[in-house]
Amino acid sequence: MTAGIGIDAHVARFEKAHDDYSAIMLKALADRLAEAAAEHFHERVRRELWGYAADETFTNDQLVREEYRGIRPAPGYPACPDHTEKGKLWRLLDVERNAGMHLTESFAMTPTAAVSGWYFAHPRARYFAVGKIDREQVADYARRKGMSFEETQRWLGPILGYEP
Repeated sequence: MTAGIGIDAHVARFEKAHDDYSAIMLKALADRLAEAAAEHFHERVRRELWGYAADETFTNDQLVREEYRGIRPAPGYPACPDHTEKGKLWRLLDVERNAGMHLTESFAMTPTAAVSGWYFAHPRARYFAVGKIDREQVADYARRKGMSFEETQRWLGPILGYEP
């Protein structure tokens, strides 16, 4: 989801007027709105669409502590460090046509005020971070993804436990 469609012209206008504060604030507001939308829809999934937590009621503090059931990890974050997984989401959901969002060649989302990810509802689902991996793990992952070792190694650079 995104809250950034259409803001580029406004950001450019602010920047042209040397109003960096307004440009930064607009980008920050759009980013926070995208995150809020992700939280809102995660709640709707829990309470209405999948309905496994129809009667949940949490305070804001409980929501911040993520006391609800389920997680929403995203490609590029510690639990899913491989940004290329966004490509699958884009194809499955036809994101460009349905949401007007695009991926760059480095799998950055545009507009930049955007979030993507998966919802997992299992009661024992918890966030975690993938630790450093070795060459054997990279080779196995590359084989399963149908990618070359070199390409896989490039995408997983931040979690490599060795020097390429």
